[in-house]
Amino acid sequence: MILIQTDKEALLKPLQTITGIVERRHTLPILSNVLIERKNKKILCIATDLEIQITTTTEDNSNIKEQPSSVTVGAKKLQDILRALPDKTKITLEAEENRLLVKGGKSRFNLQTLPTEDFPTLPENTEVQDKITVTQGELKKLLLLVQYAMAQQDIRYYLNGLLLVKEENNLKAVATDGHRLGFALLPLKTKQEKKEIILPRKAVIELTKQLNENEDPVTIELLKNQIRFTFSNVVLVSKLVDGKFPDYNRVIPTGHEKQIEVNRILFLQTLQRASILSNEKFRGVRLILTEGNLRIVCSNNEQEEAQEELEVNYKGEALDIGFNISYLLDVLNNLTSETIQCSFGDANSSALITIPKNDNFKYVVMPMRI
Repeated sequence: MILIQTDKEALLKPLQTITGIVERRHTLPILSNVLIERKNKKILCIATDLEIQITTTTEDNSNIKEQPSSVTVGAKKLQDILRALPDKTKITLEAEENRLLVKGGKSRFNLQTLPTEDFPTLPENTEVQDKITVTQGELKKLLLLVQYAMAQQDIRYYLNGLLLVKEENNLKAVATDGHRLGFALLPLKTKQEKKEIILPRKAVIELTKQLNENEDPVTIELLKNQIRFTFSNVVLVSKLVDGKFPDYNRVIPTGHEKQIEVNRILFLQTLQRASILSNEKFRGVRLILTEGNLRIVCSNNEQEEAQEELEVNYKGEALDIGFNISYLLDVLNNLTSETIQCSFGDANSSALITIPKNDNFKYVVMPMRI
């Protein structure tokens, strides 16, 4: 039975969109598969890992008269096959019992399938509790400003995700791993009822990959224990993390009087050079602030040392403070502003990195002993 007849690109693009969440080695073999459905002149590709589900839709321009049909097949294998075929190749997918025949030009590939009824699509809670619409570019930028500060495998599971707060006329994003914290704010056009949710790490990373930097809309719908993002031809549904996120307002310092403004790119390049000789395990860097000067010092176990100096407009008392250099590089790499402002207390207080004349971004980093 012919399932699909289409151009290589028409099938490869949606496959590339969804395969990011497909696990190669999974306890459930069917989770390595993609569900491909043809119905109502549409071709749907669906992938899930039981936490996140991504569905892409493309037009079915074939003249197949047969009834709607579906198949599940190894996502990575099918993607690799399509990628290896010449451009503009006409593709035919034929399903027979538990096999899928992929035809393209003079190439034939016979793949194993698994029953479509066994494919575990996420049960969607259709009752929408809340809904907002922003542009894809705005949401992508908001997530990129803080997502690098998420924890990776913390036993405090709620830190392995990102807090979204909807209140008043703002959408806020907060991420922390306990050593640093990123806060970003996106102004909204309409007043919002306060709501807080925690997005899982994998959903955040997938969204930053899938969203485009344009003015096209993305609809965010809050469901019971789920969130749904709809944009372009993509629907991403994710479970929410059940937990209590730390009070980020208590972490953000106020009143730090030692302040400097530096060129972001210059500071980034200076730190990158110094980091070559930083300790590989602890990644420490000393920032020594004196009148008119910021000295950056990195050393390692081989007694090697790198020193860099930057001229800064500073007249307060001297400060010698240590940080994990990776935490500083992360924030500088993810900002786009020309200059940044660094505010310090004493050697034992966390530092605050902001954008001058912009209250919509804050980055807090804890000091370390070096």
